[in-house]
Amino acid sequence: MDIRSMESEELIQLMREMNEPSYRAKQIFAWLHERMATDYDQMSDIPGTLRDKLRAAYPLTVLTVDRMQESAKDGTRKYLFRLPDGNYVETVFMRYKHGNSVCISSQVGCRMGCRFCASTLEGLTRDLEPSEMVEQIYAVSRDTGERVSNIVVMGIGEPLDNYDNLIKFYRLITSDKGLDISGRNITVSTCGIVPGIYRLADEHLQLTLALSLHAPTDELRRTIMPIANEYTIEELIKACKYYADTTGRRISLEYSLIGGVNDSMKDADGLSRIAHRIGAHINLIPVNNVKEREFKRGNRESIAAFKNKLEKNANNVTIRREIGQDIDASCGQLRHKRITSV
Repeated sequence: MDIRSMESEELIQLMREMNEPSYRAKQIFAWLHERMATDYDQMSDIPGTLRDKLRAAYPLTVLTVDRMQESAKDGTRKYLFRLPDGNYVETVFMRYKHGNSVCISSQVGCRMGCRFCASTLEGLTRDLEPSEMVEQIYAVSRDTGERVSNIVVMGIGEPLDNYDNLIKFYRLITSDKGLDISGRNITVSTCGIVPGIYRLADEHLQLTLALSLHAPTDELRRTIMPIANEYTIEELIKACKYYADTTGRRISLEYSLIGGVNDSMKDADGLSRIAHRIGAHINLIPVNNVKEREFKRGNRESIAAFKNKLEKNANNVTIRREIGQDIDASCGQLRHKRITSV
């Protein structure tokens, strides 16, 4: 196991196996997850002999920046990180008035096949380890010199398709021995894996669950998202209500507005009914145009009309702030360009 993926108790057990005092585990954890060390030589309070043993047995997972694009409009940074095995993932750093936010990937590629998304163009390569998930945040923090206070697991991949590593990532990033990021400041987005929603609810974590709905009917949703062939909207509603009731956390409905596809007033009424049943907040996302996909965003008037209709139906609605539009903002675009150029 990668040492940066180890929780405190696992590090204590490792120290026992190496005949080292248990307090070394706390020191090492702090170096890995509070100081975000990239080399064992930085661990100045760890004996050299122990550092040598760890270096030989547990190489540190460190991401390298293959490419970084910074928006001239709003300072958003999009990173293409190279993993130790040569694969690539994307991470986005966003500055808000309430604090800095990082959107991380949970897999290399994605097998969900949503038709408007660039992340699925090459399919799924593999899951990310917990170390590779936290290291995206640490690498951004090291590069910007700024603290991250909010995390969105909404980049490349389906988080609930990498469930065990997602939970371990959550424990590492919220640990009071590391960055101590509040669970309430973490959002996990899913395209709707129903068993995973129930399982996540029973973890009793304080994160926010965002459901990528994108259509108000099963018929329309199946034309956009293959996962809709497996789970109906009614099943999703029941799972989301269970999550909200079990955790006390409000669900967020993510809805990508696609011009002429899911942005009619009838669609708005259907979305309203679903949101009312769940007690959910609605987050509208004007779809990013992707060259390899046929879906396009509507005009400003149609987007505003859709939002107004939802508000007239007594929904809590926001339109996602459009940031990074000049830096391949759509998730998966930068990675797709990199791997298809080789």
